[in-house]
Amino acid sequence: MSERLFQVLLAPHLSEKGMEEKSRRNVHVFRVRTDATKTEIKRAVELAFDVKVESVRTVNVLGKTRRVGRNQGKRPDWKKAYVTVKPGSGEIEYFEGT
Repeated sequence: MSERLFQVLLAPHLSEKGMEEKSRRNVHVFRVRTDATKTEIKRAVELAFDVKVESVRTVNVLGKTRRVGRNQGKRPDWKKAYVTVKPGSGEIEYFEGT
């Protein structure tokens, strides 16, 4: 089960909205596997960053339809997780040494 926890978090999702949530409410946004559950996401964040997680909210993001000429395609669907960290339990650093 612990091997799966290392594969749940794909990357931090860096956007204006995510940075605003981080500074205002201590909420961090991650791209996660589409089959990940909230409890798996919580355990993965606690294991990877050594913090205590208060809550997890998830969003399934639908991929956009794109066309080039008459060819039409679709970007893949993905899942986003909003992770609220308990106050005083530590800080999640995305970039070390910058």
